Amino acid sequence: MALYNRIEGRLLKEQLHSAPRLNRTTLSFYKYHHLADPKGFRDKLYKILSSLGVLGRIYVAPEGINAQVSVPSSQLNAFRAALYAIDFLNNVRLNIAVEDNGKSFFKLKILVRKKIVADGLDDSTFDVTNCGIHVSAKEFNRLADDPNTIIIDMRNHYESEVGHFKNAICPDVDTFREELQVAEDLMAQHRDKNLLMYCTGGIRCEKASAWMKHKGFKNIFQLDGGIIEYARQVKEQGLENKFIGKNFVFDERLGERITDDIISSCHQCGAPCDDHTNCKNDGCHLLFIQCKACGEKFSGCCSIECKQIIQLPEEKQKEIRKGINKGRQVFKKGRSQHLLNINQ
Repeated sequence: MALYNRIEGRLLKEQLHSAPRLNRTTLSFYKYHHLADPKGFRDKLYKILSSLGVLGRIYVAPEGINAQVSVPSSQLNAFRAALYAIDFLNNVRLNIAVEDNGKSFFKLKILVRKKIVADGLDDSTFDVTNCGIHVSAKEFNRLADDPNTIIIDMRNHYESEVGHFKNAICPDVDTFREELQVAEDLMAQHRDKNLLMYCTGGIRCEKASAWMKHKGFKNIFQLDGGIIEYARQVKEQGLENKFIGKNFVFDERLGERITDDIISSCHQCGAPCDDHTNCKNDGCHLLFIQCKACGEKFSGCCSIECKQIIQLPEEKQKEIRKGINKGRQVFKKGRSQHLLNINQ
């Protein structure tokens, strides 16, 4: 069997959105583990998951695995059994999505990378398994109420912009690599305080807490299972929910609602909104927040320029973006020139 998807992504996405609502379960999991043959493991995993109809994006590296997938609900038990049959993944926690429309992913992509999370760290210089104390939702709330605790959001600015924990410090950073330095600098004068970290599902805090311990900090805590598991526990146990807004996710949904609070604004008109989208111009693809009214006005684009481009024939659009490497494009809190021009 082919070990890669060979159908154009655009067609797969159209099929996903035009198909009837499917009964699928979106979930994520990760595990730090030394893999001697990441490529061989990747191919084996692709065969297993594709046979079960699993879609998603998975990163495999010498340090382990990081996965976000959508599983046919009818195959959930078979998926769990197949995953747990892999020794180092036996009983790995599966973070079930808070909100799920069954259309989070449209293909299966398993990539071999140097790291499962880009952090810029030299793992040979410290013990990545010597991480902070994992805390439950109840314990998180108790620590959050302690005046001796500093809460740091270990996610990127566009994630925390739509939702975060009350009283958390949310650094204006684009990458996890930047976040690590911010956390270290911030705590330099607060070594006697509790450092309480959180992220989406726990993987970034796993590495960050080990790094902070390596740098000499003592009272390091991390939210076990991240925001996803926290939301499940507070609902199940009837606890106070200290998270406000929406949890940003890295799939087609781009977010799952935790509370009804809307704490961000449309980047084009300023109206209350927390719906992320990608600019429909493939030569731009900027990630930004857009309300429905602006979505209609700009045809799902971030600017008049991009709106004009998508009205051109496809061949002309390809010609315009040919040879241009846009890199990683995310809205930077008012620093996007296209969006600034709109508001002038």
